[in-house]
Amino acid sequence: MNNNMIEIAVEICREGVTLPDYARLHDAGMDVCAACDVDISSGETEIIPTGLKVAIPEGYEIQVRPRSGMSFKTPLRIPNSPGTIDAGYRDEIGIIMWNSADSSNNTQPYHIAKGDRIAQLVLCQVPRIKFKMVDDVSRIGNNRGGGFGSSGK
Repeated sequence: MNNNMIEIAVEICREGVTLPDYARLHDAGMDVCAACDVDISSGETEIIPTGLKVAIPEGYEIQVRPRSGMSFKTPLRIPNSPGTIDAGYRDEIGIIMWNSADSSNNTQPYHIAKGDRIAQLVLCQVPRIKFKMVDDVSRIGNNRGGGFGSSGK
């Protein structure tokens, strides 16, 4: 059992919404569900309401990540993954979802039903950055060299 639990205040702001839950004991992410039916046409992006508002403690964020099964089995994508819910945000959580299906094929919209698991929520500690001005960062630590695409094809 993990004794390192962080309590997050949550408000349900739509009828019939269930709280996010871990599917398995040692999962990092909690499955979050759609609070209503939404159809997403191919090539379109929608915000899927969750019916949840949270009060995240300072020093933490909740990251919104795709569910692997949804990414593998459907054309639905979370384009800003991982999305960040900041500690100061108090409005309803919405999941940005894009239907990546080719819109030129006249495909039917993808239907998300109320209660469908649509994403994962992961609580992460967020240390603050304090920049320190220096003359030359290459003198600090080891420079591995290379940049975009430098480690292979």
